[in-house]
Amino acid sequence: MSKYKTIPLTSYVEYPIDEMISRSLKFYSEAKRRRTVRAYSDKNVPIEVINNCLLAAGTAPSGANQQPWHFVVVSDPKIKKIIREAAEKEEKEFYNGKAPQEWLDALEHLGTDEDKPFLEKSPYLIVIFEVRYGESEKGKIKHYYTKESVGIATGMLITAIHNAGLASLTHTPSPMNFLNGICDRPSNEKPYMILVVGYPADKVEVPDISKKSMSEIVTFK
Repeated sequence: MSKYKTIPLTSYVEYPIDEMISRSLKFYSEAKRRRTVRAYSDKNVPIEVINNCLLAAGTAPSGANQQPWHFVVVSDPKIKKIIREAAEKEEKEFYNGKAPQEWLDALEHLGTDEDKPFLEKSPYLIVIFEVRYGESEKGKIKHYYTKESVGIATGMLITAIHNAGLASLTHTPSPMNFLNGICDRPSNEKPYMILVVGYPADKVEVPDISKKSMSEIVTFK
């Protein structure tokens, strides 16, 4: 059996305990400021900021290091309009018959509906695709843990966007198959999410909600 190639780990930095605690608390304080925003300004966002956030997302761990994700950055107003129209068509069906009542009840306190103006108003839509399998001259290349891997990368992207000083919104119209054609992506890629990115609109308001406590989400053994 051939030995896999390795290189020395030179990027790791060990911090003193006090600094570790300080850094972890500072990160928590920063992360808890993040809020999902549904109304956006059309203020321009430098593409360099988006590029850097995507590079950060691309460092995410993945099954067998296959990195089964692809990001389509949409800023063209015409394409954003097409995406909005297609998404609202699916959402109207969702809110008017397809969705079970219990799911609609769960969403009620957030004030969501089939109208999605943020898909046009925000400066960027990042359409995230799950690459279900690779392709080569020899045929399909199986990818492993694709949903988990793309989920991790998406979480890192959302955090990077917040860290840069922007707001975001996760949008998952169902079904999302229309995104392949609009974004010109192949059939081995499955739409995973639309991430809306930009500056919050002036005087925007967000739902009055809270996060679960430590005791509700963590068990120590």
